[in-house]
Formats: sequence, C-alpha cells, structure tokens
Amino acid sequence: MGETAPLLDVQNVSVRFGGVRALSDVSFQVSQGEIFSIIGPNGAGKTSMLNCISGRYKPTDGEIFFRGGSLAKRSVNDRADLGIGRTFQNLALFGHMTVLDNIMVGRHHLLKNNFLTGALYWLGGAQKEELAHRLEVEEIIDFLEIQPVRNAVAGTLSYGLRKRVELARAVALKPDLLLLDEPMAGMNLEEKEDMARFVMDLNAEWGMTVIMIEHDMGVVMDISDRVMVLDFGKRIAEGLPHEVMANEHVKAAYLGEEDAALLDEEDTGAPPPTEAVA
Repeated sequence: MGETAPLLDVQNVSVRFGGVRALSDVSFQVSQGEIFSIIGPNGAGKTSMLNCISGRYKPTDGEIFFRGGSLAKRSVNDRADLGIGRTFQNLALFGHMTVLDNIMVGRHHLLKNNFLTGALYWLGGAQKEELAHRLEVEEIIDFLEIQPVRNAVAGTLSYGLRKRVELARAVALKPDLLLLDEPMAGMNLEEKEDMARFVMDLNAEWGMTVIMIEHDMGVVMDISDRVMVLDFGKRIAEGLPHEVMANEHVKAAYLGEEDAALLDEEDTGAPPPTEAVA
C-alpha cells in the first residue's frame, strides 16, 4: 500500500514585503490527525506561515495544497468552507457581544438559509436550522467548560477566558485543520494546562489536525507529534520534539552560539575551556 497523502502540503513558500523576506523557501507536510508545532524566535515568520495557510497572505513564491487541492485561488472564506479554522495571536473577539453570540459567528459559513428563506423564519427552515446550530454551540461550550460565562459579554471576561472563547469560535467552524497562534500566551500555569488539555482532546476526540505556534517549550514537548523550527524565515529543523530540541542549530537560534555552547557543557559535564597562561 502506498503512503497516505498529507492533509496539508506546503511547497517552497516564500513571502516578501518589499525588500524584507518574511519566509524563504519553506516546505513541510502535515498528516491527518497530527499536532504539528511551529516554533522559533520572535520575527522568525511563524505567524506569516499561518497567514499563508489561512489566506490572509498570498505567497510570493511556492504553493500550498490542502487535501491535494491548491489553495492559490481560494479566499479566506473559501478556506473556512474547506475546513480550515484559526485563532489569532491578538484576540479578535467581538467585545460587545455575548460569549454565545461570538461562538455563533463561527457557525455563520455553515448556514444554508439565505435572505429570502430567513425572512420566512417561522414558515421556512431557518428556525430549525438556528436551533441545530445552537445545539452544536452548546456542545462546544460544554466541552471547553465555559458554561458559567455563556451569556456574559466577551469584553468583560478575563484574558484566559477570552482566549478560550476564541478557541470555541474557531472550533465552531468544525474545521479539519485548526491553526492556533500562541493559544497559551499570557496565561498562568493552570490556564495553560487547561488549554493544552483542550487542544489534545480536540485532536484525539474531535479528530482535528492542529498546527500550533507556541513559545512555551514545555507545552510543545508534551503535546506535539512533530515540530518545525523557523529562524529568519527559513526552516532550520523539523522532526520529533526531543530530536528538534537537541539540534545544535535550534539551540543557537534560541540561545545564541555562546549560550548554546555553555548549555552543552552543562549537559555533558565537561569543564569550560581554560585560557592558556602566558
């Protein structure tokens, strides 16, 4: 039997803004059912890559395939219809709306009734459709344990809860591929543990493939199937989490050459080199 085709196939993608290269010839594949993390220093091009996959950026060069089909001519809305959902590094909730209404927005592209049938709310199928979508949303609310704030105005919630509501809205798309941009940034330890558990459960129980940008290396090591490292827009490593974190180029990218060398000395127990005395 041949190998299963990847869910996502990124081929030689580059992104330039004027003279600045955000991404340079980056290629990788993500299989159905994986949790795939993208890590790297600030400014490495991680969010630019998610923006290319979700359709916010158009690659200058290269191409991206989802389920074997090119995304080149697909709009952001088209990609949502195909099954690609995402969260953002900076919260993008409607602060004046309730938690329930924010999550319902995530179901919008799944609505089948148009303006005319919607106008005949009680006679047509719009009422039945809305009830079905509300049931789906209630399932997500229960799953992410935000029942106590379901009717609260989103803008009044704590930062950690708002991050969870944004995840709920992305999940409401019922995506096959979920793009998470620093889902645990700014959270305390307990909130991070909860979010990591939700990501793993969405992957294992709801069958969502996940591509995640995350700076917390403990979380990345614990929940990722594979990891890719970007530095200055280039892929410098990819593989199993423990293999990637042992990579000398990765250590240097995060710590700097001298600090990486000191870390190696601590790991091996070797004494630092002594200077010759004249």
